[in-house]
Amino acid sequence: MKKILITGGAGFVGSHLSKRLLNEGNEVICLDNYFTGAKSNIIDLLNHPYFEMVRHDITEPYYAEVDEIYNLACPASPIHYQYNPIKTIKTSVMGAINVLGLAKRVKAKVLQASTSEVYGDPLVHPQTESYWGHVNPIGIRSCYDEGKRCAETLFMDYHNQNKVAIKIIRIFNTYGPNMNPADGRVVSNFIVQALQGKDITIFGDGLQTRSFQYVDDLVEGMIRMMGSEPSFLGPVNLGNPHEFTMLELAQAIIDLTGSKSKIIHLDLPQDDPKQRQPDISLANDKLNGWKPKIELREGLISTISYFDKLLLNQ
Repeated sequence: MKKILITGGAGFVGSHLSKRLLNEGNEVICLDNYFTGAKSNIIDLLNHPYFEMVRHDITEPYYAEVDEIYNLACPASPIHYQYNPIKTIKTSVMGAINVLGLAKRVKAKVLQASTSEVYGDPLVHPQTESYWGHVNPIGIRSCYDEGKRCAETLFMDYHNQNKVAIKIIRIFNTYGPNMNPADGRVVSNFIVQALQGKDITIFGDGLQTRSFQYVDDLVEGMIRMMGSEPSFLGPVNLGNPHEFTMLELAQAIIDLTGSKSKIIHLDLPQDDPKQRQPDISLANDKLNGWKPKIELREGLISTISYFDKLLLNQ
């Protein structure tokens, strides 16, 4: 049995990771300040004998004897990370310093949940881990993009200077149950709008593409990365290499919900990337053949069911 700390453990991804690690027989400490996480995401875990929930902000140091740390703490949707951009960058940078300091003290292995946003609005397609990105350092998205880029730097420097055992993953668009219905992400937005019979709002012409992976595939990749050979630090892309336009996604959700929603178009936000697609050959090579297994339609059915129940209970 390993003792594992998950910062942001009550969030969308963290709650799924918590459940998976508990099911594998580990002890889990879930750290969250509930800014975007929710107790409802982990309510069914609270009575588990090896689960501990701690309300804490990772911009302040935390002390515990643990074997592994998954650092997921940071708002990840534009609505939430732009709400308080200074707090967002503090969470990425000071949070990284705090988890790395803890890992150094207790000799724990620590995984950084970085993001495809480090590539910005990419000039290379698809994106490989060797691409340094095309990021606006003073734009409205930069608190998140540059915060995550700085966190990757800190992880590498703590490894090189202090021999901390690190792993870095870059997460591409992920969806599934436990998403916040008000987080402004495209999948949750479209599903909620369709279920409520409202117009589905697409920014721009809708021909911009994203690659959507189901959360269970991401969690599998995260656990494989944590268990990978010590010399493999990353960064490594975890995402779905199959692209879909916003129009294709909207139409699929309308079909699956049976909604009468119409599609309307709004202006494209500043610095919104036009294409985002991971090259996952490195993950496939280093993580025992990892690749997403759940097709978009299958994942959407599960996610729509979650939101349908959630909206009925509101």
